Amino acid sequence: MDRRIALKNIGLSLGYVVATPTLISLVQSCNEQTAVEWTPDFLSKEEGAALHKLVDIILPKTDTPSASEVNVHVFIDKFANEIMEVEEQNFLRMSMSKFLSKAVADSGKETIADLTAEDLEPVLASAFKVTKEDEVKNFKMINTYNKAIESGETPELDDTISRFAFANNLRGMVIWGYKTSEYVGEEVLAYLPVPGEYIGCGDLQELTGGKAWSI
Repeated sequence: MDRRIALKNIGLSLGYVVATPTLISLVQSCNEQTAVEWTPDFLSKEEGAALHKLVDIILPKTDTPSASEVNVHVFIDKFANEIMEVEEQNFLRMSMSKFLSKAVADSGKETIADLTAEDLEPVLASAFKVTKEDEVKNFKMINTYNKAIESGETPELDDTISRFAFANNLRGMVIWGYKTSEYVGEEVLAYLPVPGEYIGCGDLQELTGGKAWSI
């Protein structure tokens, strides 16, 4: 499916709350940075470089900018640092570590800093390649793990499930961050900063050309 069409139809069904002053300021600060000058706040420099490559694997440049071109990697790092609870931060660190360790091992590289997009892509593809039945099992195991953490226990999560969790969470945040960016909000989605006539029941195709509203 054409990515532009897909983005038009993706709703904010990822479990995140978007319209808050904190998050709005977060998005604005991301728009002010460039990849050249970016230093991660939450991730290490090496992890940030890997994230930069991963977001573009998920949403590469086509007829619209790539994810990194609208600073999705910056958004994810800032969201993790400023919005996530400690337990969520720890889970992200753990699952990302297992994901990147697998990429290093499979590629034969020495460190995370040596990883290329070509090294990361097969690990990401493998993490997504699960049956619906295994996906349900994975989410149950992740839920059990998180409940154990909340209870003060020190559980272990299978490496394969951890990589699945990281890939799944990353994909959701990339799509969310992309839709939240200024360019996509104004140029790809339906954008009307000053509300006009209220139409309570209208055909979306006729009103916006099938696009979801950005605000």
